[in-house]
Amino acid sequence: MSTSQTWIMRSSLALFAAVISWGAVLGEETGTTDAVPTASHARMQIVVEEISDFKAVFATVESADTVVARARIRGTVAIQNVDEGDEVEAGVVVAVIVDDRLVPQVRALDARVSALQAEVSQAISDRDRAQQLLERGVIAKARFDETQTRVNVVTGQLDAARQERSVIIQQQQEGNVLAPTTGVVLNVDTTRGSVVFAGEPIARIASEDYILRLRLPERHAQFLREGDEVRVDQAVLGPSVAAIGLIRKVYPQIVDGRVVADATVEGLGSYFIGERIRVWVSASERQVILVPPEYFLTLYGVDYVRVQQQGEASQRVAVQRGRTHVDGRIEVLSGLNDDDVIVTP
Repeated sequence: MSTSQTWIMRSSLALFAAVISWGAVLGEETGTTDAVPTASHARMQIVVEEISDFKAVFATVESADTVVARARIRGTVAIQNVDEGDEVEAGVVVAVIVDDRLVPQVRALDARVSALQAEVSQAISDRDRAQQLLERGVIAKARFDETQTRVNVVTGQLDAARQERSVIIQQQQEGNVLAPTTGVVLNVDTTRGSVVFAGEPIARIASEDYILRLRLPERHAQFLREGDEVRVDQAVLGPSVAAIGLIRKVYPQIVDGRVVADATVEGLGSYFIGERIRVWVSASERQVILVPPEYFLTLYGVDYVRVQQQGEASQRVAVQRGRTHVDGRIEVLSGLNDDDVIVTP
């Protein structure tokens, strides 16, 4: 045998051995049947579950109630006690309004009360003298009755003047604009020296009850329920805000093609009113297959799961994995069916 024939024979034998080795490896990776699983292999039966499909949306931090402190009388703002961002307690004076017309009225009533007091004193003196003369028989009883009536009339006029003065004083006191609730002043609509009318807003106050307000497309209205979970993006807000909130109210009116809902989340008090936050809410219901990560085997970029066949043998099945859920389980998009039994690799 020549040297060239010997070289060709050796090359053929090497190529045949390589093909046999590659076939063994390929059979190991994609073979249909494996050994019977031992007791150390965990088993799991596939069950199709119905879960909520969460959608990422933006919500805004808002106060559950925004209350307006309004002027109760017309006049000029003489004192402005608050500014934007101030925290106020319910009942504190946020501004003082002075009506220049009330001061002359009070002075006029003071003068009228003084005059009526003098008339009452004179009427009482006249009645006392008339009573003495009546007892001595100098005048008739009708004369005495006239003096008594005069006392009653003047006393009534004095009481009316005093009541009228109390009304004017009360109107002056209503110039004190009080905070209707405890919270943070969002904005002040007036400045010192401004002329305001009764009912005009002076300041807007947000109560301390902060919520997340969601506005979703109306097609999601049928999936929103009170008590549903809302997942908050803590990467933006940090650990001070709870990761999970609850929807507490779904408004029955759709505004501009959007359904409005409020969610309560712990720890929102330190954020700005109107700040936008990304959250995830339930947008629909769908059926999925969820598998723990320990059941997956990845070879050359392909994911496999061992499915146990009849006769207690297992077969590797290529699957398409989806996203990982909060509990760590992985969604399988294709490759597995309901009631399949899988084992760990």
